[in-house]
Amino acid sequence: MADRLRRRRLRRTLLAALVTFSVAVPVSGAARPAAVPAPAPTALGPLRDASAAALEERYGVGRRDILAAERAAYGHGDLKRAASLRAMAAPGRQFLSFDGRDGGRSVEVVGELSAARRIAVLVPGAGVGLDAYGRLRRGAVALRGELGQGGAVVAWLGYRPPATLGPASMTDARAVEAAPGLRALVDRLAAALPGARITLLCHSYGSVICARVASGTAADAVVLYGSPGTGVRDVGSLRTEARVWAGRGGDDWIARVPHVRVRVPFVGAVGFWTDPVADRFGAEVFDAGGGGHSDYLLPGSRSLVNLGRIASGRAPLEAPRA
Repeated sequence: MADRLRRRRLRRTLLAALVTFSVAVPVSGAARPAAVPAPAPTALGPLRDASAAALEERYGVGRRDILAAERAAYGHGDLKRAASLRAMAAPGRQFLSFDGRDGGRSVEVVGELSAARRIAVLVPGAGVGLDAYGRLRRGAVALRGELGQGGAVVAWLGYRPPATLGPASMTDARAVEAAPGLRALVDRLAAALPGARITLLCHSYGSVICARVASGTAADAVVLYGSPGTGVRDVGSLRTEARVWAGRGGDDWIARVPHVRVRVPFVGAVGFWTDPVADRFGAEVFDAGGGGHSDYLLPGSRSLVNLGRIASGRAPLEAPRA
């Protein structure tokens, strides 16, 4: 009886949040254009050759496409987007692909991919985009430092992330759209760099995407951190041979998200079921320290150290005993 009442309360909380976000978010976003125009990117085939020369050629194409998008953003009068793109096109930046349209898509490499034996693919969550790309970049650079020699990080912004507080962040619709692109990237990395260890590092809403590509993935491990849930009840439902890890910072507000999944008329399924750090989910839980929702890749943090160790195939550090 107590469990039934608790589930009802959780459902009511989730539905109330959905209604609030549905009203508030469109109003708060109305002051800014929904999209900044950008030219179509250069047509590039799938990644097949990961030699240094072939990658450098792709990086050059990506840089030119970013600069073209920067000029379009400047002409449109969006100086914030233009400045962000100008930083992305700086010498030494390495983009496997870039498309500035519809909010923007990009795949950036930090490190020497052609010689990489350990590849961490960062899958960001809600609220990340070209205008706030610097945060994702800083996290990728910090993680690359943890991987050491022979490590590379691929920052995958291959989808249109939902707003952090909005209806789209409470359903898996964006994840369904994003999953094929992420699956294709991992498959191509595995084919072009046979023998390299590939780890999917999935933050927040990114863990919902990773859950949809876990079955049959070429990745060796899937790491869910700061996750609201995955859309499945447990690890067995992922049907994956990859090792599944989960972690959550001690001050992460995502812990207060109701872990339920309910049907809402005209919306579909809302919520993402079981908390990945719960025993009943069945993941291997690692110590993510005491940080907040945006702190997992902060230099010097326990979470960053353990994410780097997992991506390197090493055991994470255990939580210190009280």
